[in-house]
Amino acid sequence: MAGLSLATAPFRSLRAKSRSRFLGPASRLRSKRTVGVLALAGFLLASCSPPSTKTTLNLWAMGREGEVIGQLIPAFEKENPGIEVRVQQLPFTAAHEKLLTAFAGDALPDMAQLGNSWVPEFVALGALAPLDARVAATPAIDRTDYFPGVWDSNVVAGALYGVPWYVDTRLLFYRRDLLKQAGYDHPPRDWAEWRAQMHAIKKLVGPQRYATYFPLNEYEALVVLGLNQPQEMLRDGGRFGNFRSPGFKAALTFYSEMTRDKLAPIASSTDISNVWDEFDRGFFSFYISGPWQIGEFKRRLPASRQGIWMTAPVPGPDGPGSSNAGGSSLVLFKASTKQAAGWKLIEYLSRPATQIRFHALTGDLPPRRSAWAAPSLREDRYARAFADQLLRAKPTPKVPEWERIATEVRLVAEAAAHGRMTVDQAATEMDKRADAILAKRRWMLDQGTAK
Repeated sequence: MAGLSLATAPFRSLRAKSRSRFLGPASRLRSKRTVGVLALAGFLLASCSPPSTKTTLNLWAMGREGEVIGQLIPAFEKENPGIEVRVQQLPFTAAHEKLLTAFAGDALPDMAQLGNSWVPEFVALGALAPLDARVAATPAIDRTDYFPGVWDSNVVAGALYGVPWYVDTRLLFYRRDLLKQAGYDHPPRDWAEWRAQMHAIKKLVGPQRYATYFPLNEYEALVVLGLNQPQEMLRDGGRFGNFRSPGFKAALTFYSEMTRDKLAPIASSTDISNVWDEFDRGFFSFYISGPWQIGEFKRRLPASRQGIWMTAPVPGPDGPGSSNAGGSSLVLFKASTKQAAGWKLIEYLSRPATQIRFHALTGDLPPRRSAWAAPSLREDRYARAFADQLLRAKPTPKVPEWERIATEVRLVAEAAAHGRMTVDQAATEMDKRADAILAKRRWMLDQGTAK
């Protein structure tokens, strides 16, 4: 009969209800008393059982990283049986707005993956917990083992608010075969050599193809060139734009020469059907992009074509150049009551061994130099240039308004590429737009209420 219990349960319930209709008053009273006694006993047993001692830690992570981190959590929970981690994966396109909405509604998680360029904004909101004291008490997180510029991207007004989780920076992807045909056996080492190489490639490939490609709907290439100048792109503590400085105007001039001299197409990323195929067929030979492209080129170009391309650090005006300190960091939110547990997870995810496994799962680059000793990175010929470039990575201006400013810079640069502005006019317009965006920041700094 035991094997029939599930199948017959609905019928037994129906029968029990039918039988209760025919019970006398005394029988129904005894039945109710029995139910009451059983309910009381269950309540007493439940109240005597020990409460759960686990800490539930809520983590928000984004994109591919948010999907993969779940594979790292079981080992952490085994090592820390008193902590349970709940991961909510957010799409990058919605993450920023969701974080701001959660802050406004006092509904932030305990911790999150936060883009390095977003850190200053959430510091200005007062949302992030400072981490200097925790780092000082955790010898396993050695700041000297991190690429300096990436670590510095999390330092705002002298205080640390995030620990780098993975890094990206921009550098050159180039067609080594076409460069060799143009007469060069090495990538460019400064701007003069880069300019000469691009002119040589343009002469080689003809009028329907180009030497380089700077997508006009992306600001990263111009910002990278700007980071190679001695003057910062914002001045006076982030109060005003500094795009009329001699350094940035030199960067803007170099950038504008690409379309003026027909070394680059006047095109956005939406005008190019597929960057990998166009790169393969020689439509352009130099392309500034990030580490995720290593996997894309390996997958999208046939095995017989893998030898035609290579990576190289960005050249600077007079030698090896700088690039951006991008990527994401791990942060604790100030309102969380579980910061101690969150810090344990940050410490675990920051271990070189964990970062090496994370790289294997995602292709993301580790921010700790010791992790680069792993064979998967040390022996990857395409990744080597990134290790070199990261030594000269710089944070973009650490103000909450930076991404808005960079977008306006891109729009003005696009107008200059189409010949609607001179370099001087474009630099003046960039400063004008940046100053308007920074007006509230200047007021807050004057009132002493901004970082």
